[in-house]
This record gives sequence, C-alpha cells and structure tokens, in this order.
Amino acid sequence: MYSEANFKSKLIHWFDENQRQMPWRETTNPYYIWLSEVMLQQTQVNTVREYYLKFINRFPTISDLSKAEEDEVLKYWEGLGYYSRARNFHTAVKDVDENHAATVPRDPEIFKKLKGVGPYTQAAVMSIAFDQPLATVDGNVFRVWSRLNNDNRDTKLQSTRKAYEIELSPYVQSQSGTFNQAMMELGALVCTPKNPLCLFCPVQQHCEAFEQGTVSELPVKSKKIKKKNVKQHVYIIKNLNDEVLIEKRKAKLLNNMWEFPMYEATASEGINQALNIDIPISTTPIKHLKHQFTHLTWDIDVFEAKTAVDHTKTELPEEMTWMKMTDKEMYNFPVSMTKIYEFIKKQF
Repeated sequence: MYSEANFKSKLIHWFDENQRQMPWRETTNPYYIWLSEVMLQQTQVNTVREYYLKFINRFPTISDLSKAEEDEVLKYWEGLGYYSRARNFHTAVKDVDENHAATVPRDPEIFKKLKGVGPYTQAAVMSIAFDQPLATVDGNVFRVWSRLNNDNRDTKLQSTRKAYEIELSPYVQSQSGTFNQAMMELGALVCTPKNPLCLFCPVQQHCEAFEQGTVSELPVKSKKIKKKNVKQHVYIIKNLNDEVLIEKRKAKLLNNMWEFPMYEATASEGINQALNIDIPISTTPIKHLKHQFTHLTWDIDVFEAKTAVDHTKTELPEEMTWMKMTDKEMYNFPVSMTKIYEFIKKQF
C-alpha cells in the first residue's frame, strides 16, 4: 500500500511533537504503566489522572498493593466504575508479588496469564514497558487502521481484531510502545469518531478512506445489543440515632460494594422482609435517577421511610449496618449510590 518506514516515521514524529502530557508517560515503572492501562479501559483520560496519582501515592509498589485489603483498594477506585477491573488488578498484583518476586513479568506469555490481562492489556503494557513487539488494538486503533485501509470488516468481530494485530505486526518490531501510543493518540486527537481533523492528519496521504471520501462510514461496527432496563427501588431508612441503613451487595455486579437497600420494583416487600418488620414507606419517590452500565440500565426510584426505626429492637441481617452520614468515606459506594447520598445528605 505504501512505505511502512515512511508511514511509521511520520506518525512517530507527529506523536513526539503533539502527544498529551500524562503522568504515566513520565515513568518507566511497569507497575505504573500497567495500572494506567487498566484504569484507562472504558474511562476518559481526564478522569483517570487524579485517580492514578492518588492510587500510586497510596500504593507506590507492587508489595504495597498486594498487602492492602480489597475494601481499601476499592475505596481508591470509587467513582471510576467497572470495579471488576480493580479486583482483577489487585488479584494479579498479589500473584506477581508472591510468584514473580514483586516484578512485572517481561515475558508476554507469562504476563497474559495474570488475572484480568486480555490481549489489549498484554500488548499495551509489554510494548510500552518492555518494547515487546506486540500491536495494541483498541477503539482508536480500529478507527485509524480501518480508515487508512478503507477497510469494511466488522470491528466488533474477534477475527477482525486478530487480523489487525497481524497487519500491524511489521510496525511494532521496533519502537513498539511509541508506535502503539502514537496510533492511539492519533485516534484520540485527530482521527476522531465524528468530525475527524483530516486536514491536520500527519498521515493523510496514506489514508485510502480520505482519498475515497468514506471516512465518515468507518469503522464498520455491528449493531450494539439493546440494553436491558431494570426498574429499581432504593429505600432510605433512618434509625433513632439519625443513622441510615446500608447493605453490602451480594450480586456479581458491584459485588461487595455498599448501597442503600435496593430491590427490583417487582419485589415491593423486599425491605420489610429483609428486616422482618413493617416499615411505613412513602408512596411518592423523593428522587429519580438512571444509571448506565455496558448492557444494563438501572431506572431508580428512591423512597423514604416515614418513621425512624428503633434500632435497639431491630436485628439487622449480616450484610446490613447502620451508617453515620459523616462516615460515608469508610464505605465503598458505587456512583449511583453516591449521587443518592449527596441528595439525602441535605436533609440531615
């Protein structure tokens, strides 16, 4: 199609001149690079910066993180979402601490066996930290590469990812980390999903989609699965000490995080059954909100108990506890529950 060396040199020169300043680009520590890649999955760069800096300040080494309790790790992740990333990372770091002398493995085949390490994370960390010749293929790279080649293959298919990794392989035999970052940065800053800045693209002359006028049609993606919508009822229940009832989740989604008692709308007696008492609940919600997950939407109505519960006569299930409103920072709350907390805090 075109000179590989010419294309690569133009792209890397552009990256050297235009890359955004990010704290994880200022380190060669493989643990920090790994952490940043995990945090950046499905999360915007500007959101990650603060979390990344706080995290490495609290857990500066693999051993520090390995020794930490999961609740504390999740607390430092609170607000980033996709909490399985934090749990998997914590598990993997423990493995590295115990079985690899607290040193991130340089061997890609060993690294990919760690919990939560998929093809993208393997390629990104191994190439950036150790210059291993692996091509990263994320959403940005799918977009850039499909447009460069005017490629109509469905980027949702695993076969397309595999094909892209093979096609990009010649470009990562040297300077792999720099090339991978340059491709992703080009997708983030220039070759954007909408209104790409084609006139400012450093490799425009190599772009077949630009030549054919098909940039806006690429990449090709099969239709997304329609999200399931689940109506949820959340209950705000106070006791005589002005504490509020919270519950640790048992469900796989947001497992072990804390929430105000929540039940699907069809389970209208859920809270009374859980406490084995009859609590008068307001019939009109005090707040409504929606929270989006990848394949699921929670449509939440928040209800308030009309009277305070006498906690001295109420035995709570093991997964429930009373929380002082000033102690919220001691518990790991998902974003939806934090929004509810901020709302009811004004009433205390």
